[in-house]
Amino acid sequence: MGRLAGKHALITGGTSGIGFATAREFLAEGATVAITGRSRERLDEAARRLEGPVLPLVSDAGDVPAQAALAARLEAEWPKLDILMSNAADTTHLPIEEWTEEAFDRLVATDLKAPFFLIKALLPLFSQQSSVLLVGSVSAFVGHEQATVYGAAKAGLLSYARGLSHELKDRGVRVNGLSPGPTVTDVFKPLGEERAAALQEELRRTVPLHRLGSATELAKAAVYLASDESAYTVGTVLRVDGGVGELAY
Repeated sequence: MGRLAGKHALITGGTSGIGFATAREFLAEGATVAITGRSRERLDEAARRLEGPVLPLVSDAGDVPAQAALAARLEAEWPKLDILMSNAADTTHLPIEEWTEEAFDRLVATDLKAPFFLIKALLPLFSQQSSVLLVGSVSAFVGHEQATVYGAAKAGLLSYARGLSHELKDRGVRVNGLSPGPTVTDVFKPLGEERAAALQEELRRTVPLHRLGSATELAKAAVYLASDESAYTVGTVLRVDGGVGELAY
């Protein structure tokens, strides 16, 4: 039997990158998986590629009222929820001169505010042995170019691991953070092949291990945090960042 056999897992932002890779690993370990995204077309394509018991749900991770609707839809479909991976993110990076209040509020809504209200809305559905994974970023721990707002939001998200673990411990809900470092995903794809390659090389030079991580490496860490193997792991942050957050280059 798989390490997640019989479990139901929701992954927000599951159509690509770390979310998609995690959905694939969760399915391989026996879970039933729901993924969210804003595009029905991309969701259906992701579900087709995953080839398993996948429930694709259109949901905007930055829309706070929509989180209650998402929880209600899951409650209608599933008897319980064992795993939540809050992965959807606004990754906007800008210098301070270019930030607007609208852009600031949009990023904070997606990366910090809506995940809190999604967890609140899901409380009646969580099982008595459930795991919440909050996907942060090494940007929460180190300063780097144009990441001030993103890093602050991710630092706030990861702090939920402590506060919510304390608050929800008697409900059987464990909350932990997963903090990726520079990882190969398609986030830079809109920039074009040449610019994307240049940025990846620039990031690679910041990693003590001299390479970028893979989405699969993050997904396998997520499997550990989601499974009963981590039953004594609570309120912490697992850094899978090639040493960026702890080591000098």
